[in-house]
Amino acid sequence: MDRRQFIGNAALAAALLPLAGGRGAMAAPRGRLLPVPLAKGDTVALVSPSSAVDDTFDLQLAREVMEALGFEVRTGAHYAARRGHLAGTDAGRAGDINAMFADGEVKAVICVRGGSGAARLLPLLDYDVIRANPKVLLGYSDVTALHNAIHAQTGLVTFHGPNGSGSWNRFNADQFRRVFFDRELMQYRNVVDAGDELVQRRNRTVTITGGKARGELVGGNLTVLTAVAGSPYLPDFTGKVLFLEDVSEAPYRVDRMLSTLKLMGALDKIAGFIFGECTDCDPGDGYGSLTLEQILDDHIRPLNIPAYRGAMIGHIRQQFIVPVGGRVELDADAGSFRLLEPVFQD
Repeated sequence: MDRRQFIGNAALAAALLPLAGGRGAMAAPRGRLLPVPLAKGDTVALVSPSSAVDDTFDLQLAREVMEALGFEVRTGAHYAARRGHLAGTDAGRAGDINAMFADGEVKAVICVRGGSGAARLLPLLDYDVIRANPKVLLGYSDVTALHNAIHAQTGLVTFHGPNGSGSWNRFNADQFRRVFFDRELMQYRNVVDAGDELVQRRNRTVTITGGKARGELVGGNLTVLTAVAGSPYLPDFTGKVLFLEDVSEAPYRVDRMLSTLKLMGALDKIAGFIFGECTDCDPGDGYGSLTLEQILDDHIRPLNIPAYRGAMIGHIRQQFIVPVGGRVELDADAGSFRLLEPVFQD
């Protein structure tokens, strides 16, 4: 079963949950819930909610990264497990997340990697425990399923950013310290560095529709986000600023997924739009293809809301750490957005 078949099956299963009357049919929460702040010396947990790592050395690297940032590290009981492409059984992976949220000594839950499989866990998460123990959740890509489900079911602000086994270059480590240790009201503006070019080419932003908008951030990986459409694991998009990214998706599939968001009414509700990087999203061989620019013009420009593309979000070496549920102001002309309010408890 390939990635798209798997995600499609997960979406179908999620869509049937309200009829089954399980945990997934819980009523939506009221208001935002802020996590407790982090400090050096705290204990953080490493969990594997999605795919297994290709090399167990990546698990060592993830631990070393957290230790280098100043933390004590605890690992989920099943974080090194494997079942097919997954990091263990659904029950084991979900159990690790539930256990780490319930553990009073753990101050943050860091996902080792993405891949696929997190959507399978959504009915198994204990949202009452998560709501009662608000703490940092960090990861991206397939972790989009967890960000949206947890925010939809509890209101908790979580963080879309590097996974534990990903690149922790100087930029990403600096983002981490500014967001979590300094608790800075971040201004997210792409790095200005022309390198040896006469004008900058990398990390350029392009305005789709100018203007400013305010709202809570929602979104993440486009493929994973649309895979849970029709389920109770997506937050309300009304008045939100939607950010998206993806990897290894042909433009026609990006077009199809944006069509899904349009048809479900999500795009018509948002106040602003940020498109990060679509890495390795080039057209395949054949008669022809729409470009990503044309696709965004077709789906986003008619909304007449502030929107831009090219933000440093996604499957790239240097990436922003952004709070899902954080209140921001988007400036589409400047190609930037900024936090309006703290995203941690006092």
